[in-house]
Order: sequence, then structure tokens, then C-alpha cells
Amino acid sequence: MKIVLAPDSFKGSLGAPEVCDAMARGLRRAMPEVEIVSRPMADGGEGTLDAVLAAVGERGTREHAELTGAAGDRVRAAYGVIDGTTAVIEVAQIVGITDADGMRAHVEDRSTPGIGELIAQLLDRGIRRFMIGLGGSSTNDGGSGLLHALGARFRDAAGRDVAPSARGLASLASVDAAKLDARLASCELSVMSDVDNPLCGAMGATAIFGPQKGVQANDVARIDAVLRRYATLSEAALARAVAERPGSGAAGGLGFALQLVGGTVRSGAEVVCDLVRLDDAIAGADWVITGEGRSDRQTLLSKAPFVVARHARALDVPVTLLSGAVDPAALADLDRHFAGCFALPHGPMPLDECIRDAAALLASRAEALAYVIAAAVK
Repeated sequence: MKIVLAPDSFKGSLGAPEVCDAMARGLRRAMPEVEIVSRPMADGGEGTLDAVLAAVGERGTREHAELTGAAGDRVRAAYGVIDGTTAVIEVAQIVGITDADGMRAHVEDRSTPGIGELIAQLLDRGIRRFMIGLGGSSTNDGGSGLLHALGARFRDAAGRDVAPSARGLASLASVDAAKLDARLASCELSVMSDVDNPLCGAMGATAIFGPQKGVQANDVARIDAVLRRYATLSEAALARAVAERPGSGAAGGLGFALQLVGGTVRSGAEVVCDLVRLDDAIAGADWVITGEGRSDRQTLLSKAPFVVARHARALDVPVTLLSGAVDPAALADLDRHFAGCFALPHGPMPLDECIRDAAALLASRAEALAYVIAAAVK
């Protein structure tokens, strides 16, 4: 029997390769002879760098840089370089929502200069091809910090500089892009996103993702209006209209800023599927197991497990979801796409214990699932 493991990372707990290892241990306890093919997945968020570097093997190297984090503190962030010519940037490494120091700052004060700093450093090395994963950010600045680090300037009505943050942009009157790094024009920017939201409006960055980053309900409309004005002025300065494009609202508006300087948004999960040659792995398999830290209705918005399920169904291979948690309210929707949806705890269990014991819980659940799969494929 051949089983393909293609999970995303379990945010704040296990990376996707570790999830694969834990699942494999459990499966082999029940099926010692099973052939297991691991394809760690990601969709642009946390774990994307690991998944890409695992896929390219010796062609890629992991490097580190000291950059400005979401709260203005210095952070040490990992990134990758493939064949010496392509950079892999995971935004969550620099301004991640799991970074406690960054999250301590008010959401209206968080910003994204670190991403622009890293791009500038890589441009200095002659790199012109970039893969940038957008998921898991703590910021909601419309990508203004990135643009500022790359040379753009934001000014109020008196001509004074304003901070590239939601709070600073409240007094924005003009955008000067004259000194934006000219090297961006010769770059290929592949923006990996798991959402297709526009920058502003009812489905925009602030309304949909702001609350999980700390935006209060009574502040959504105000901050959204700030970003809308920032977008209008920025688009005029660069003579490019992108705020309504799918993915502009990703990562608190980083998708907007990156498309403004020439980036192209792609499904992060589909990019990783191509890199890991997922279809080749699934072809001829008996079963596929995928998963993530928490599955809910957002899973069906092109998150990694949903994309894996789509590929498996196209090849007529059953696919099961095994996640850290599954939202009961989403089960009816999830069940239409997966041959069973399972969560880790066997009963009530504190979250910190689930995170701590995630590997053991995964192995236990995978072992139980192995007996179901064995019975199903007889």
C-alpha cells in the first residue's frame, strides 16, 4: 500500500516535515510494510520556506538576515536562495503573527519595512527573481513599510514625513515614488498567497483579517478608509491600479504593495504543488493524508489541504484531513471534499498541551486512521 503525506505546518507547533514524520510513525505502527511518500506542503504562510527548500534539495541554501520586525525591533529572519539566482522570502519569518514581541505593539503601529530591507539586500547581491510567501503576517499597513524601505516617501499636507503604518498614514496627503528602487523594474516577483481578497472594502484586508491581528470592530471602517486613501495616492504615484486585484489584501496589504511594484500573485499552495511534484507522488497511491493546525471554512479558500484534496480527487485517490483542530461548524462543508476529517485530541484537552504533545497525538491518530484505510482499500 502507498500513502502520500502532504500536510501543511501546524502553526506554532510543528513544521510540515515534522508533521509528516509524526504521521509516518503512526502509520507504520499499524502497517509496517506501507510505502510512505512525504510531500511537506505550504501555501505562502508559515512553513513555506521549509517546504520550498525541502523540494529543491541541494539547489537551495538557508540564510539569515537582521531586519526590522513589525514593532520596529531587530529580528533575525531566515530566507532561502535557490541556484544563487532566486530568493525565497517568507513574510511570517519577519512580521509573523506568532512573534510575541511584534504582536505587543498596537496593530496600527506595526509595519513591514523588514521585507523591503531584505529585498534591497538581495538586489545588492544581483538577485532579480523572488518567491515571496505572504501568509501569517501580524501587520495591516498596506505594505507601506515595504515601499518606504525601497525608497517611497509618505508626507502629510505640510510636506512632513509620516510613518509607514496605519496610524501614520491617517495624515497622509501625498506619496513620492521618485526614489523607489529602480532595480525593481527588472525583477520577477512571484507573490505566493492563500487568499484572493482585495485591499479594501467588506472583503478587504482590514475587515476580514484585521480582527485576528487586533483591529477592534469599531476601528475597521476608519482604518479601511485610511488604506483606501493610501492606495489611491500610491497608485497615482506609480501609475498602476492594483488595489482591487485578487490578493492585494493578503498579509495586511503586502499583496497590494508587491503588485504595485510589479509582482504577480499566484496560489501559494499551487506553487508548492508544482515544486514538490505532488501529482507525480499521488499517481498510483492508495490514499492521501493532509492537514494543518486548524481547519475551518477558510481551509476551502485555497489553503494547502484544500488544494491537495483537489489534486487527489483529480487523480481519483481518496484524501483524508488530519488537523490539529477542526471547527465543528465547518464540518459539513469540509466533509464534501475529504474522506473523513479528524482532529488530534481524543477528548477535552488544553491548547498548550495539544501544542506540546502534537507529534505524539498525530502519531496516535495516524495509527488509528491506518486501520480505517486498510479496511477501506481491501
